Amino acid sequence: MDILYLLIPLSAVLVLAIIGVFGWALHRGQFDDLQREGERILDEPDAG
Repeated sequence: MDILYLLIPLSAVLVLAIIGVFGWALHRGQFDDLQREGERILDEPDAG
């Protein structure tokens, strides 16, 4: 039962960290143009 006093705050900190990283990625424009990136991968010529 004592482990819950450790795991609940740690899980809350983990959730806040995940939300922070996701917000940082949104702010940096990581998800702005998904369509072009998918097409770029398919249209690149083979290196070999």
